[in-house]
Amino acid sequence: MKTAAPGTSRSQPAAEATPPKATSRLLFVDNMRVFLTILVILHHLMVIYAGSGDWIYNEGREDVVTNAIGTWFCAVNQAYFMGLFLLISAYFVPGSYDRKGAGRFLKDRLIRLGIPLAVYCWIVRPLFLYVGLAMRGDLRAPLWGWFPRQYFRDYGIIGGGPLWFIETLLIFSLLYVLWRLLVRPRPAQPAAEARFPGSASIALLALLVGMASFLVRLWRPVGWAFTPLNLQLPFFAQYIALFVVGLIAYRRNWFLGLPDSVGRRWLAIAVLLILLFPVMALAGGVVADDTPFLGGWHWQALAYALWESFLCLSMCIGLLYLFRRHANRQGGLARFLSRNAYTAYLIHEPVITVLALAAAGVALYPLLKFGLAALVAIPLCFGLSSLVRKLPYADRVL
Repeated sequence: MKTAAPGTSRSQPAAEATPPKATSRLLFVDNMRVFLTILVILHHLMVIYAGSGDWIYNEGREDVVTNAIGTWFCAVNQAYFMGLFLLISAYFVPGSYDRKGAGRFLKDRLIRLGIPLAVYCWIVRPLFLYVGLAMRGDLRAPLWGWFPRQYFRDYGIIGGGPLWFIETLLIFSLLYVLWRLLVRPRPAQPAAEARFPGSASIALLALLVGMASFLVRLWRPVGWAFTPLNLQLPFFAQYIALFVVGLIAYRRNWFLGLPDSVGRRWLAIAVLLILLFPVMALAGGVVADDTPFLGGWHWQALAYALWESFLCLSMCIGLLYLFRRHANRQGGLARFLSRNAYTAYLIHEPVITVLALAAAGVALYPLLKFGLAALVAIPLCFGLSSLVRKLPYADRVL
C-alpha cells in the first residue's frame, strides 16, 4: 500500500511544501498503533510485577529498585500513550464521516467499537473474573446470581479494564456525530491552513491542558474513577484535548505537514522531561508519600500535571516525526501485527493475567520476570488475536 510522501527532502522542511492528504493508509500511523498496543501490554505487565498501579493481580514481591523503575516506566507511559491513541484515532474520524455520512459512520462505529465493548464487558470479562475469584476461593455464589448483583456493583456497568478506552472512543465519536449534525460545518480545505503550529502555540496548549488537569484533580485526584463507566476523569482534560487536536490535525494535514526540525526539537524535549521525572519525584518527597502528586493544593500536584501535559505533547510530536521518518513501511511481520493490534488490545487483560498466574510459583527477580513474561505475552496476544479474528463474523468487527 502507498502513502502520500512526506513531500520533503532533508533540506526542505515539510511545512514549506505541504503534501496532499493520504489517499490510502498511512503506514507509519499503523506502525504507531502497533507500538502503542505493545506498550499497553508492557505497561500492565509492569504493574503486575512492580506494583506500580492497579490490576486484577499483582505479584507482590517487588523491592525498592523494582518499584522505582516500575513507577518511572508507568508514569511516563501514562503521561502520553492513551492520549496519543486518541489523537491518531480522531485523525481519521472527519474523513470517515465525510465519506460515509452520519448514518453509516454511526453504524460502523457501533459495530467496530460497540460490539467488542459489549461482548467483552458483559460476557468475556465476567466469566474471566468469576473463574478467577472462584479458583481463589473468594467466591461461592453461582454465576447467574453473582453476575447481575455483584459484578455490576463491584466492576461497573461497562468499560471495565482496558476497555475504558474503547468506551471513551465510542463516546467521543458519538459526540462528534452530534456536533456535525447540529453545526454542519463545511469540510475545510487544508492548503491555506496546513502550516504546523509553532512551538509557542504547542507550549501554550500544554500549559492549558496541564492547568486544566490540575484543577480537575483538586476535585478528583489521580486514581479516582467514575465506577459505573470505569472512566478515570482526572486524565480527561488531556484526552478531550488530544481528540479535538486530532480532528483539527486531519483538516490541516498536520501528520504529513510536521516539519522534521519541529519533530526533532520536541523529541529532545520529551527525553529531557523523562529524565526529569526522578528529580521531580524525589524533590517532592515521593519516597515518604506520593499523595501530594495525585491532586489537591500542592505544588507537587501542579508540577506533575504540567510535566505530564508537556511530556504528552512532546512525545506525540516526537513519535509522529520518528515513525513518519523511519517507520513508514511494512513487511510481512509488520502487516501481521497491524492487522491484529486492535484485537490484541481487546484480549490482553485475561491473557497476561492468566500468564502471570501460571508463572506465580516461579521465583525470579521481578524485573527479570517482567522481561521474560513480556517475551511470551506479546507474541501470545498477537497470535491469539489472529485466531480470534478467524471466528465466524469476526472479520466484520475486528
